[in-house]
Formats: sequence, structure tokens, C-alpha cells
Amino acid sequence: MAQTTPELADLYLMQTGRRLPVTFVRGRGCVLFDEAGREYLDLVAGIAVNLLGHAHPDVVAAVSKQAGQLIHTSNLYFTQPQVELAQRLVELSFPSRVFFCNSGAEANEAAIKLARKWGARDRDGAFEIITTTGSFHGRTLATVTAGGQHKYSDPFKPLPDGFVHVAYNDIDAIESATSARTVAVMLEPVMGEIGVIPAASGYLKRVREWCDKNNLLLILDEVQTGLGRTGRWFAHQHADIAPDVMTLAKGLGGGVPIGACLANPRADVFAPGDHGSTFGGNPLACAAAAAVLHVIERDGLVGHAAEMGDLLHSSLQDLGAKQVRGLGLMQAFEFEEARAKPFQQACLEAGLIVNAVDDHSVRLVPPLIISAKEIDRAHAIMRKAAG
Repeated sequence: MAQTTPELADLYLMQTGRRLPVTFVRGRGCVLFDEAGREYLDLVAGIAVNLLGHAHPDVVAAVSKQAGQLIHTSNLYFTQPQVELAQRLVELSFPSRVFFCNSGAEANEAAIKLARKWGARDRDGAFEIITTTGSFHGRTLATVTAGGQHKYSDPFKPLPDGFVHVAYNDIDAIESATSARTVAVMLEPVMGEIGVIPAASGYLKRVREWCDKNNLLLILDEVQTGLGRTGRWFAHQHADIAPDVMTLAKGLGGGVPIGACLANPRADVFAPGDHGSTFGGNPLACAAAAAVLHVIERDGLVGHAAEMGDLLHSSLQDLGAKQVRGLGLMQAFEFEEARAKPFQQACLEAGLIVNAVDDHSVRLVPPLIISAKEIDRAHAIMRKAAG
């Protein structure tokens, strides 16, 4: 097999991100291997995607079987994998119906469109959505605008109207920003892309109460936090609430692209022709997702994620970071100095994959199957990399 070189990548791939100097060719469990056969312990999992690690036998079997039967029919017809997956997601979450798509950005686009139609129908044309600074909801024009990070949105001005940004974990700011134009509040239960910022105690519950009091929809982006990642099936369950609309993607397909938007009866306003997706909910992706849910439940990985998350959190305390934060297997630590990227490179050279989200913060979102032994191994490498 010919080696992949940076020169070839520069020639043929749009340069939309800075790649690390390694090419992976195979994986097994929590381990990846590069072209030279070198082994790396993976604490990033495709950015919180590979919940069951790499090449999990149940996912491989489900995809292989489904590929030999039926891959795609479009949404002009019913397929068993799609309906069965939707039923299981609703049973695990809250009374709702599901729209399937291909990514988190698409799921959030669906949520935004639902809110706008609901506002036009049930709230006198209200259309503005309150979101938070530092949030991340995707890369489409609407979702990059919803996300409160100018570095991602400003190059694409003029941006769509209809989004108001306030500070995270500040219920007073949400209350002050609410007006007759407001239709919904859209939040991440844990802000992921910015470096794992959990919701403060009581925050989500107060937002839910505010939305109920003012006839607003509550949209929760659980693209990164859903499906056991935080030690509960969905992160909002820690707050003992339910949203009106919830979005999922990333880990849902265990590496196969799939997104989902769930809406309760109050928010479920789409009619035929309002929205769609050619590939969304295709039998292959749904079969993979069904296998992921089955393994998480069968192997008790939600509870395991909570247990291993506590262990991982404790192991990060002696790395010289000024702050360690997280929930379940969604952890981060922040250095006082701009050390995150050199730390990431030192870990990579030592056979450990971590994610420097900026100059100061490192994010860890390993597979839910990670073991205590693997966490100990990762800790030893990080100790050495931290100096």
C-alpha cells in the first residue's frame, strides 16, 4: 500500500483543518495503528464518535449483514431498521418522534426549522433562538451562526438573522434576552468543542422552567453528550428534565454517519414536504446505530462510563493543570500556560491520542469501552508529557 504523504493531501484535499502528522490504517478497541504498524491508545474516539472503539465485532457484523441485504432505498418507503431505531431512541429518551439525517449539523438544522415553524404557527411569528457564546452546533450557515464563536462564523458574513447569544450558565442572561420575538432556547448540556464546560447545578432546570413559563421551546444539542457519554443515556437526565427537541449524532452510529432530531408532541410540527434527507436514516446507518445501542445496553456501558469517568477525572489531577472539569467520559483540563498543543504532540509521539482544543485546554472523549488499565496507561504517558 502506498503511503499517504502530506504533499498528496495538500494537492487533493481542501485544507479545512490542520491535521496531525500521522495516518491511521486500522484499529481495534481503544487502539489505533499507523502505516508503520505503530500502536496508539485513543482517548479522542473520532471526536466522541467511536463509542464502542474501533472495529467492534457487533457493529462490523451489523454493517456487513445489512450491506448484503439493503443499503439505500430513500425515504419514499419504509424500512425496518429505520422504524426500529426510532422506536428504541424514543423508549430511551422521552415521548417524541424522530427525524433521521447524516450529521449533528443536519440534526440541528432540523431543530432550528422546527422551532421557526412552531413559532410561526404557535407564537405569533416568533423566530429568534437564544443560544450561548462559545457554543458549537455545526458548520452550516444556520448552525455556525447559532454557535457563539466568531472565529467560525465571521468569514461567512452576512449571516442568517434569528440568533441571540448570551453567556453560558447564566439564567439571568436568558431571561433578559427573551422577547416577543423569542421562540426557543438552544443549549448544549455540556459545551464540548470549547473544552468541556458542564452546565452548572440547577441551570438546565431553571432554563426548562423559564421556557415553560414563557411558552418557549427548549432545544438541547446532545450531539456530543448523548448515548452514555456522560454516565447517563442523555446528559439532560442528570438535571431530571426533558427537552422539547433533542439532537443526536456523533456516537449514534459508532463511526457510521447518522444524525437524529427528536421532537415531543408539542414541537413535532413538520408536515410532509417541510423537510427531508436523501440519505438520512438509510438501512445501513440505522443497522449500525441499532447495534451500538444494543451493545451499550447489553454491556452496561452507561454505568461503566460513569465509573471510568470518575477514574479518568481523578487521574488528571497531577498534570499541573489549573483546572480539571467534565462529566463521565467527557473530560478536559486547562493549563495556565499555552502548553496544550505541545502536550498533544508529546502524547502523540509517545503513542497516546488526545485533543488540544486551543492553546490551553485538552479534551478527552475516549470510547465507552475503555478500561481502568488503559486509563492508567494513558495517565503514565500524560504525566511524562506534562513534564
